[in-house]
Amino acid sequence: MAKVAFIGLGVMGYPMAGHLAAKGHEVSVYNRTHAKAEAWVKEHGGRSGATPRIASEGAEIVFCCVGNDDDLRSVVLGDDGIFAGMTADTVLVDHTTASADVARELDAIAREKSIHFIDAPVSGGQAGAENGVLTVMCGGEQAAFDRIKPVADCFSRAVTLMGPVGSGQLTKMVNQIAIAGLVQGLSEAMNFGQKANLDMEKVIDVISKGAAGSWQMENRGSTMCQGEFEFGFAVDWMRKDLGICFEESKRNGARLPVTHLIDQFYAQVQARGGNRWDTSSLVHLLQND
Repeated sequence: MAKVAFIGLGVMGYPMAGHLAAKGHEVSVYNRTHAKAEAWVKEHGGRSGATPRIASEGAEIVFCCVGNDDDLRSVVLGDDGIFAGMTADTVLVDHTTASADVARELDAIAREKSIHFIDAPVSGGQAGAENGVLTVMCGGEQAAFDRIKPVADCFSRAVTLMGPVGSGQLTKMVNQIAIAGLVQGLSEAMNFGQKANLDMEKVIDVISKGAAGSWQMENRGSTMCQGEFEFGFAVDWMRKDLGICFEESKRNGARLPVTHLIDQFYAQVQARGGNRWDTSSLVHLLQND
């Protein structure tokens, strides 16, 4: 068992930290809204810290899951930041979906302090976090990865080292680009089936067993047909992630014509008030044109 800290108790971090505690690890937590940290401690035990630094003190591994690059810097750096509470030869594992640049930036600072850094964005959404079956894509050194993997396994189905620091974030970008295309294709298919007056439950049951099958179809096909979107991975967050992909594509020269188009569709969903709707809400543009 390890002494760990978890910084950021949002819809992902709260259950992820809970799985660590349930598996017997000694967990301290921090959240910007302190009441949420206190609620977590009441439910799972452990302790909370008034600052990221205090929560991280004494931890062998610090996990972090916040919103974006700037949020990450705000909890890691400075006198009250995570690095200020960590000691040499400990490991910071960042689960934030952020840029590869900020991963490399924080890794360089960590090395100056003899701290190990791993960028480790996740896929699987809130349900994956709650059920402990996330997919974790890691960038960092093998030795540090080998230390954190058995602990990260507590909330994961797969924890994989993809390469040096930044590789986890780059892999997550690939993931989000693929999802955007899948959801748009599925939206058009579901809307077409509805317009053709097919029994869409039967349609989904049949085609999900063939070449068209996907996680999105099995988990979102039915709710898309019913026009239900008040759950899941928010459009706001998807657009943030796609923005990271676009910035990286400018550097590596990869063309993303379809992804840019789908991002515009998500902007239209936001204009309809769907900022917090699930990403499957792309179908709303077709059902209500």
